Amino acid sequence: MSRQLISSGSPFEAQVGYSRAVVQGDWCFVAGTTGTDPETKTMPDSVADQATNALKVIDAALEEAGFAFADVVRVTYYITDPAYWDELGQATAPVFGTIRPAASCVVAGLIKPNMKIEIEVTAFKG
Repeated sequence: MSRQLISSGSPFEAQVGYSRAVVQGDWCFVAGTTGTDPETKTMPDSVADQATNALKVIDAALEEAGFAFADVVRVTYYITDPAYWDELGQATAPVFGTIRPAASCVVAGLIKPNMKIEIEVTAFKG
């Protein structure tokens, strides 16, 4: 079974030693993705805007891997404040509302103080 590594070009990938996504057989595992705007490389203040940016990067990784959001079976949200939960849905419900993957949300610290959310997904095509 071949293994495909997907890169988003993030400097953290080389610095830390990981891939944005790994495809193994019918599975695609997308690494935790924060909300930096993929074009401007800036971090918006709103958790919904950060989530939207993270989902753009995740979408590009899934597409490069031959997957789509419709293939997502698991999503994990890491937020730095539980108060962000309600605002998060503004970005995630339009993407996952009909797909309804299994989901978890963890309140945790992230690696930079301006990061409010990190999202990781697992997709399956079998």
